[in-house]
Amino acid sequence: MSKALTRAVVIAAVAVALAALLNPSPERHRDKIREATGERSQVARVLGLGSLKAFASSYHSLGVASYTTAGEKTLSVGAFGLVFVRD
Repeated sequence: MSKALTRAVVIAAVAVALAALLNPSPERHRDKIREATGERSQVARVLGLGSLKAFASSYHSLGVASYTTAGEKTLSVGAFGLVFVRD
């Protein structure tokens, strides 16, 4: 194996290992959903709709990434320690 290929394999292995270690937890997803819902609407914040939405979500892990759903809708996606809430 050439030096460049060996280096690429090592970098890829390190990236996959980091992704697996930094995969966001269910609670981290739920915190972000609560926060994002409250930021989008003051009424939703007062009524606690973010907490309700977060409670109703289902967490799914892919090992190196994760996502939450409520019914058929994807609420959030996460990888490398970051969580993004979908509109």
